[in-house]
Amino acid sequence: MLFSMTNALLFAIVLLAALLQTISGFGFALLAMPLVALVIGVKEAAPLVALVGFTLYAVNLTRYRRGFDWRVLPPLAAAAALGTPVGVWALNYLEETLIKSALGVILIAYALYSLWRPQTAPLRSDLWAWPAGFLAGVLGGAFNTPGPPVIVYGNLKQWPRDLFRSTLQALFLFSSSLVILSHVAAGNLTATTISTYLLLLPALLLGVWAGAAIDRRISNERFRFLVLALIFATGVLLLV
Repeated sequence: MLFSMTNALLFAIVLLAALLQTISGFGFALLAMPLVALVIGVKEAAPLVALVGFTLYAVNLTRYRRGFDWRVLPPLAAAAALGTPVGVWALNYLEETLIKSALGVILIAYALYSLWRPQTAPLRSDLWAWPAGFLAGVLGGAFNTPGPPVIVYGNLKQWPRDLFRSTLQALFLFSSSLVILSHVAAGNLTATTISTYLLLLPALLLGVWAGAAIDRRISNERFRFLVLALIFATGVLLLV
């Protein structure tokens, strides 16, 4: 049914998650995946969130294109590609709760430290892109959440907000394309998934529009605080 309660819930989730992603540059998958899974189940949610996310990242990368620097992406993407199979292995052989808890503690500690000491020198070496990208690949392969290491790296580098957001969109676009190909190979992209995805496109576009309107009213300092607050919230969610 076009106007079923399920579709209404999915519409609201995608709208809110797209709004958050448009403002901050991240957060869509972290918010949408668990909520969509509660509504339709994990097996159906995974390919649907990947499809909607891919479209959202492409739209937002277009919005942030003026701030994008192609030189930043290759080491992050290459390292993420190396880390992804490690993440898949870790998911199969290591305790999931232990991995999530360790990451959660690290993110909370970093956010609190950064909020307590706001004036720090930017990270100068670009070599840290490799471990950040690798860890992003590990988390993407294990939990479909590649963002946190690159978010912390970009924050340490003190990237301008458009470079920060455009780099994340490009990396997420690359990562989600691999996820979608995996779902195609596994036969998880059903006709129902495609039709639901098409129904949710207006919610995605509305979220982008609302997020862009709010974004224009946020100063750089408030944007930095928002990013750190979301890093903290991500850490808490990983511990729950």
